Amino acid sequence: MSGPLDGVLVVDLTRALAGPHAGMMLGDLGARVIKVENPGSGDDTRGWGPPFLHPEGAERESTYFLSTNRNKESVTLDLKDDGDKELLRELVRRADVLLENFRPGTLERLGFGTDVLEQLNPRLVTLSISGFGHDGPEGGRAGYDQIAQGEGGLMSLTGSGPDDPQRVGVPIADLLAGMYGAYGVLAALIERQRTGRGQVVRTSLLAAIVGVHAFQGTRWTVAGEVGRAQGNHHPSIAPYGLFHCKGGSVQLSCGSEGLWRRLCTEFGLDAEAPGVATNGERVDHRDQVIELLERAFADLTPEELLARLSGAGVPAGKVRTLDEVYGWDQTLSQGLLVDVEHQTLGPLQLPGPPLRFFAPGPDGETETTRRDHAAPPVLGSSNEEIRAWLSR
Repeated sequence: MSGPLDGVLVVDLTRALAGPHAGMMLGDLGARVIKVENPGSGDDTRGWGPPFLHPEGAERESTYFLSTNRNKESVTLDLKDDGDKELLRELVRRADVLLENFRPGTLERLGFGTDVLEQLNPRLVTLSISGFGHDGPEGGRAGYDQIAQGEGGLMSLTGSGPDDPQRVGVPIADLLAGMYGAYGVLAALIERQRTGRGQVVRTSLLAAIVGVHAFQGTRWTVAGEVGRAQGNHHPSIAPYGLFHCKGGSVQLSCGSEGLWRRLCTEFGLDAEAPGVATNGERVDHRDQVIELLERAFADLTPEELLARLSGAGVPAGKVRTLDEVYGWDQTLSQGLLVDVEHQTLGPLQLPGPPLRFFAPGPDGETETTRRDHAAPPVLGSSNEEIRAWLSR
């Protein structure tokens, strides 16, 4: 129940979101993650609010920090101090993984370039996350999520229309870079089993955004079409999107001609009518399809419409607010809300990890997912313990 990375030691030098998210993912998998923070202030996100818990007291904690630092320990080191640098060297000697997201060149200036790290620990896997890449004409640029969303083309695909570019409602460039980074670390750890040596894994916010262009990317590279934002409807499938009904809206997806025919049968529509008989025709006449369906849905509440769609076997769903998501029994059944005990805040509920693990056996599957999650650490809460350990 301790996780597949039990026994792996991760030294996390990162701050803000991309690197800490990678560290949290590794911690969720059972790794021991030691978060190295600046004395006094700590990770930048400790000050990102509101909202804060205990906003006026010495025990103030940012909910932003709490979102991305579970299953970690905190130690404070001043990387400009020779004594603290030696403690970091000792951590590196013992570590399996080092995470950093300084601007390119910063770690070298602090005396921990890749050559030094390799000398300290040839088996070390280093994850290095930057804004726009570690080389190239703009490799030194600072990286911030919304800027990367714009520079990477994602905002041009998001919004009500081509003249309304919108950022995604979460810092998706940071989160994706962290996810790709953790994925790269796992691959490097597997390769280390074969070679006995570590390596450097590099990714960036730009790479993470381009990495999820999916069909919009090949739409340009292969077909020569530049995708543009078009609101809540799919550019290549129709009907697929959000449809208004009495007192609300519902999302539905007809990803095949069979589903289109089921939908039409349920609501008394002609599936073979001119202009809507094939997916290509429906994409070309999307506004006509939307008008046709919303007219058929006009007298149905969202609950009534969802029941009809479910009965017809057409994939559909609500647009939930976050309080509805975390109160939904399906969310709870998947372990996506976890209970932790914070050192100063007491009992907390946090969003849980998105992976579950199962071991097959003669009597069926046994879940082996990690259950004992630790709350995000108070700044420097493991100072004495870790310093004592390093001195042995």
